Amino acid sequence: MSESCDKNCSSCSEECSEREAQPKSLLEKPHECSDIKKVIAVVSGKGGVGKSLVTSMLAVSMNRMGYQTAVLDADVTGPSVPKEFGIHRKAEVTELGIMPIKTKTGIDIMSVNLILENDTDPVIWRGPLVSGMVKQFWTDVMWGDVDYMFIDMPPGTGDVPLTVFQSLPVDGIVIVTSPQELVSMIVSKAVKMAKMMNIPVIGIVENMSYMECPECHSRISVFGNSHIEQVASQYQIQTIAKLPLNPAIAELCDKGTIELFDGDYLKDIIGKIEKMEVSKMKIAVASEGNMVTEHFGHCEGFLIFETESDKIIRSEMVPNPGHKPGFLPNFLNDLGVNVIISGGMGGGAIDIFNEKNIEVIVGASGDAKTAAEAYLKGELESTGSVCHEHQHSDECGSH
Repeated sequence: MSESCDKNCSSCSEECSEREAQPKSLLEKPHECSDIKKVIAVVSGKGGVGKSLVTSMLAVSMNRMGYQTAVLDADVTGPSVPKEFGIHRKAEVTELGIMPIKTKTGIDIMSVNLILENDTDPVIWRGPLVSGMVKQFWTDVMWGDVDYMFIDMPPGTGDVPLTVFQSLPVDGIVIVTSPQELVSMIVSKAVKMAKMMNIPVIGIVENMSYMECPECHSRISVFGNSHIEQVASQYQIQTIAKLPLNPAIAELCDKGTIELFDGDYLKDIIGKIEKMEVSKMKIAVASEGNMVTEHFGHCEGFLIFETESDKIIRSEMVPNPGHKPGFLPNFLNDLGVNVIISGGMGGGAIDIFNEKNIEVIVGASGDAKTAAEAYLKGELESTGSVCHEHQHSDECGSH
């Protein structure tokens, strides 16, 4: 370690005994028999606002539109999803993994109540055990092909929500609130947590927003006037929905027949969820260990980051197979790489990458994963740095 070391290992290319280990992605891989395209978390700042109801209605609505949907019940200490769907049988645990339970209309469900001996047994666990169970629902359950997975989150911003946001590739959140004055504070906490986790807010659902008179059909604000429009405007959230106090919906939940609910209260939220695109990409970073290398052709290997919707979901190191003239650009193209990041690169290699429609970012430095994340955020621009310090014209992939 030099005397001028500022202990900022991410911007240093020197190897030394004081180098801090670079943080690894906390994202967990789903079961090998799972192919989950979109993950939507349904959150609330407090309990009792109808978060599980909204989760179930979203899953039912998307299922009716022909999508394969699933519900992961992450509210381990207060699971209610199985009851809403009328599920009483237990999940099958095999050597290969856990099989989710299908509802009458084909929605896959996983909840702690499906593995407890008795539904009424309390889950008296500390935070790490609860968080571990939620991760197992992702890693050990054989979900199969799922277009949209909805996660019924526990209320608040504690251990389990943090675990879900860090361990699962959440594409967006739906916030559920009620009309009381304190809704502003509750939404504020949820929005700020989503922002810290770099997860977009899809919309807000105000449950128990009003009751409709059966005689004159006028709306009665049982819990006071709604503030949802002002709150949504404050946080630049465009999409809102209002759910009424409806005894018919409550009865469906009690009977376990939520799949029969009628109404299009959530159509705007559903429309926005359906329009969410799954953008997949492979970013290759020419690296020495975990650091961006200065010379593309002489790198130790390529850290390949696979991304979905601007989030890194997995990574692997591919050793440099050697750099014969024009070989490396074609090699990376065959791996399906969309973007190559390096400190410097020969002009010939840049030309070949351009021919392959692979974006080239040169002039990068520091930690490879940090560079890839900066690219995804639009914060990494190419300096046009071309390698000139080679003895042979075929270095760095040139012709």
